[in-house]
Amino acid sequence: MATRVFSALGVLLLAALLWRSAFVVDEGEVALITRFGQIQPGDYGPGAHLKSPLAQVHKFDHRLITRSYSAEGFLSQDQKALSIDFFLKWRLVNPARYFEATGGDEDATAARLADIVRGDIKSAVAAAPLAADIADTRLAAGALNASALQAPAALLGVELVDAQLQRIDLPDDLANAAYQRMQQTLLAQAQQLRTQGGTESDKIRADAEHKRAQTLADATREAQHVRGEADAAAADAYARAYGANPEFAAFSHTLQAYKSSLGREGDVLVISPEGEFFKYLHSASGR
Repeated sequence: MATRVFSALGVLLLAALLWRSAFVVDEGEVALITRFGQIQPGDYGPGAHLKSPLAQVHKFDHRLITRSYSAEGFLSQDQKALSIDFFLKWRLVNPARYFEATGGDEDATAARLADIVRGDIKSAVAAAPLAADIADTRLAAGALNASALQAPAALLGVELVDAQLQRIDLPDDLANAAYQRMQQTLLAQAQQLRTQGGTESDKIRADAEHKRAQTLADATREAQHVRGEADAAAADAYARAYGANPEFAAFSHTLQAYKSSLGREGDVLVISPEGEFFKYLHSASGR
């Protein structure tokens, strides 16, 4: 009976030792072995591995990690506040150094990297006044040079893959004041444009009116000139015709007089029928 008990205990002890000696690393993870707090050499990628029962396994995410940092406050050269959002991407490259620097804590690593980046952004923003920081985001973005940040990131056992600005904002009070100034500036520009437009409109209208008057005057002068030439030509033709036949001239003038004097409604003429005026009428009736 005792033999069976000892055998069972031995099996259990062996199983416990095997359980303590084997571990599995998942895809996307790396592992580190420590014994009594000391890091043990070895490379433990995805798969099954063996270790000393007294050793402890630490598993870390080996995939690309992204962290965003929102509404980080910074002061410009003229002591105006700016709110900046940025994000960082990094990947574990040295598990031993990672464990020594942060204890393998992802949140602690994110905080350490953010502190490094904040310091660089703070220096960049403080080197220029608020207007320059807003107008040229490259001033702040220049602090997020992943290549320049590789050295401090390597001290944490990670590779900083990317660091980017997401947004630069003013605090609410400064934003409202800035919007009001922008609105006033735009209104002033609009008023100036309206004034300039009105002036240009009046000038164009005046020029058009002047050209119209000049065109009408030229047309009237040309018409009078043409009419004068036509009247002169007609007078010359009449003169030649009348000179060739005085009797025809007298007859034509009399007809014109008849046309001007007779047949208008409401007119009353008191003229002797035997007068010179009606001689052609008498002649026509006597035939």
